[in-house]
Amino acid sequence: MRRLPLNKSHTGDHVLPSGRWQSSTAKFASFYAAFFTLSLLLLLGFIAYSITATMERSTDVVIDWQLNYFESFSDDDVERAIRNRLEHERLHANYYGLFDADGHWLAGDVLALPPNVPIGRKGVTLKHTLQIDGAQTSPVMRVMAQRRTDGKILLVGRDLTHYLSIRENSIDALVLGGVLCLALGALVAYLLTRRQMARIGEMRTATRAIAQGDLSRRLPVSGRDELDMLAHLVNHMLGEVERLMGEVKGACDGIAHDLRTPLAHVRTRLSQIAGRALKHNDWELDADVVNVRQDVDRLLETFRAMMRVSEIGTLDRRGAFEEVNLGVLLGEVWELYEPLAESSNIKMRVETYAGAIVPGDRALLFEAFSNLADNAIKFTPPGGMVGIVLREFPSGPRVEVTDSGPGIPAEEREAVLQRFYRSERTRHLPGTGLGLSVVSAILRLHDFSISITDAGPGARITVHCYRRPIAS
Repeated sequence: MRRLPLNKSHTGDHVLPSGRWQSSTAKFASFYAAFFTLSLLLLLGFIAYSITATMERSTDVVIDWQLNYFESFSDDDVERAIRNRLEHERLHANYYGLFDADGHWLAGDVLALPPNVPIGRKGVTLKHTLQIDGAQTSPVMRVMAQRRTDGKILLVGRDLTHYLSIRENSIDALVLGGVLCLALGALVAYLLTRRQMARIGEMRTATRAIAQGDLSRRLPVSGRDELDMLAHLVNHMLGEVERLMGEVKGACDGIAHDLRTPLAHVRTRLSQIAGRALKHNDWELDADVVNVRQDVDRLLETFRAMMRVSEIGTLDRRGAFEEVNLGVLLGEVWELYEPLAESSNIKMRVETYAGAIVPGDRALLFEAFSNLADNAIKFTPPGGMVGIVLREFPSGPRVEVTDSGPGIPAEEREAVLQRFYRSERTRHLPGTGLGLSVVSAILRLHDFSISITDAGPGARITVHCYRRPIAS
């Protein structure tokens, strides 16, 4: 036996599903949060536009009233009226400018006529561009200009700082309130999602156990919502499935058990008939009896295999699990079957490494790999090669059993793992068609997986052994 240390490789590594699913509640909450944020932005834009429009309209009314006030003065008295208004302006919210027909300054604290202000009592908002007395930066202002009867231009401006402050405070309050509502909604959505995902996690744990063969498990029910309605329906279905499978299994086991006894009696009587045939030198009868005995032996082997598959399916899944060294176990399989391979002129090699530890039932794993080795030898012609290779991967050890026989067609690789199926290429060889079904049952018990590929020539059967903790 040859044992070689193999390097770790990620090639062909079996990838398990991550199990990270997106909750519909989380999706709905995310959609609602995005919709709420967009709605809030649209609302803020509408409020800002509405406040600005209202502010400009009300300011235009005030400015228009002041222009009407200055119209009551004659052209000679308007400059004096402007100076008088500026002297009594306490809050300095209003600004005035009187210009000649060519735009030259005549009176007021507005020193220059803005070029973008239309003449004709049409309000315009200027942002820090109005030139006013004292070289100070002008605030955001609403201005309106009018040409008097003597050709002079009167400009009246009003400070919008107070209105803008009210608008900004209103928008800030809305933004803060919207953020608080959004945060509260996100918190509620998180709590709801967490609760739903916790329930789904419990259901997922139960369905995994059911998928692994524990049909006695049921989905948890904690309320009266849609998930609980679905859980009730699934639990009812599982109850019916468990009952029907129990009835079918009981019937099959009963038939197999009941037929083994009469077949054993038939075999015994055939042995007696064979003895009498030899006593009377009836060689033809002896040959017929030998053929019938071989048929009975195959029937008994079939029933034994059927009972074995049934026994494996009813075992406690992890009750007898322990740490199993696959390298040592495969070495024992090689020692058991190497003489058989040698007697058939077949070379058998093994490559393992130390430290390949997996949780499992050692006796069952030995039986599974023994069946694989026996099948490989059975279907390999004289002069061929059978190999057992143990490799290390991040997900766990991987065992490859290869032969140089006829191989298994791609369309039959799933079917050969079922009971009684035999490929057309190997139907002429003795067997029951239950060997790989026993292997499949043992691997399912250990949560391992099996795959069949082409070895060119022959078949390659790969067993993926995942390292999972032993249940306490």
